[in-house]
Amino acid sequence: MGYPLELAFRYMASKKRAFISVGTAFAMLGVMLGVAALATVMSVTGGFQEQFREKVLGVNAHVLVLKYSLDFREYRDVMKKCAGVPGVIGVAPFIINPMMVTHGDRTATGVLLKGVDPEAMPTVLDLPRHILPGGSLDGLRKAGAKPAERPRDPFRTAPATTANEHAKAPLTQHADSDPSAIRDPLDGGRQSLLDAIRELNEQPSAANAAKAPGLEDTLDAGATEQGLAGSVVPDGGYAATLPDEDVLPEAIDPDPCRSAAQVALLPGVVIGRTLGKQLNVGIGDCLQITSPTIGMSLGASSRPPIARQFRVIAMFEAGFDQYDSKLVYTDLYEAEAFYEQGDSVTGVEMKVDDIGHAKDIAAEVDHRLSNSVYHTMDWMELNHGLFTALLIQQIGMSVVLALIIVVAAFTVIATLIMVVLDKKKEIALIKALGANDAAVLRIFLYQGAIIGIVGTTFGLALGYAVCKGLLAYSFPLDPKVYFISKLPVLVRPTEFIITGIVSILICVIATIYPALYAAKLRPADGLRSE
Repeated sequence: MGYPLELAFRYMASKKRAFISVGTAFAMLGVMLGVAALATVMSVTGGFQEQFREKVLGVNAHVLVLKYSLDFREYRDVMKKCAGVPGVIGVAPFIINPMMVTHGDRTATGVLLKGVDPEAMPTVLDLPRHILPGGSLDGLRKAGAKPAERPRDPFRTAPATTANEHAKAPLTQHADSDPSAIRDPLDGGRQSLLDAIRELNEQPSAANAAKAPGLEDTLDAGATEQGLAGSVVPDGGYAATLPDEDVLPEAIDPDPCRSAAQVALLPGVVIGRTLGKQLNVGIGDCLQITSPTIGMSLGASSRPPIARQFRVIAMFEAGFDQYDSKLVYTDLYEAEAFYEQGDSVTGVEMKVDDIGHAKDIAAEVDHRLSNSVYHTMDWMELNHGLFTALLIQQIGMSVVLALIIVVAAFTVIATLIMVVLDKKKEIALIKALGANDAAVLRIFLYQGAIIGIVGTTFGLALGYAVCKGLLAYSFPLDPKVYFISKLPVLVRPTEFIITGIVSILICVIATIYPALYAAKLRPADGLRSE
């Protein structure tokens, strides 16, 4: 490098022979603060991305197979095809539906009940790792549990009989058999209706009655004629009042949560810690889960909600408030019982060995199924909005904070211009002694690079210290706003290296103009004032 580097260090010092001049010190300080701020923010935003990805993948699978239909009973065949895809290390079925959870006088709405297979679920989800002490997944499936059966539809299971066959059947039977043995193919409904009409015709009309009895006499007489014991008139007459509280007897409305012995026989359920605090429930307590009304629409009938009782066998804490307060796990067979679809699931979920290849594996699964009725998606597509927002936030904040380094670069430009103007005589002398333009150019390029390297080095060290301080302090956050309880920080060497390279390049680029100005300076221009 020769004398250009020696002159670069000499020009950085002040006239009073201090280590560096004030202008050079401020230029280094600006670069240092900009680099420290950028490195810290990139570590924090990277920590948010890593935490969200860890929390999301902790309770969700990497690849999902869904069906554009409510009937997904062939899920076992789909699981066999998915298990044969290279890179898939776990396959399990699941059911997920919105429910209402009640405990005592407390209710939580918008809760997602997820039915899982207790045997296959640990190969796909990290739920066992998030179980709090005192709980266990052993009782999630009751002994002897079986898949739900679809209720029989009489309109589908009845033999197909046309209207002509119904009309011909009585005539044929009448011709070949005893007329008294003729049986209506429409069962006894028509005969019951004829008997009721016949009884009404046999009763005397009011016009032929000798007198019109009173209401109570008529009811009592009718009760006697029909063979009923006692009077049908309520106690206290027809002016009696209903009780204030409508309490049903235990035989009619049994409460399975009343005794500990009955609660021990209930199916198990796993809830989040936040939801447990909201409902004031602990391990071993009884919960009631109610399904929403199905099929409610204008002019259409709806299926009433179904309420079932469960026993809390474990509580989990995923560290993501959106899951800890809204997710409830139970056995797959118990979740099937809330709907009339039989042994049908919502979808099939998989875990892969490398989440970076999840998209390629999802494409391979979709190719092997080769049916447009199935839809395959990876974890990035499932949480596209969340991770896209985090990426845009990281890029935006990094660009804004990189402007601090650009501002520091202008400080470097101003410092070097001041040095060139102050050293015009020295520059003219060394050029008169034989220094060429390239040597003079390198003097100031070296000076700008030294400012950038020193400022960047101290900035990275300061940023690393700030990140370690944030990790040690565990800056608290509101989980209802940020979904996590403390500020995440992820120190990655690649981000620090990229930040340092960008900072040094900006400083070197900022040095080009003052260096070119000094290189083009003629000796006569520098010595003219002398």
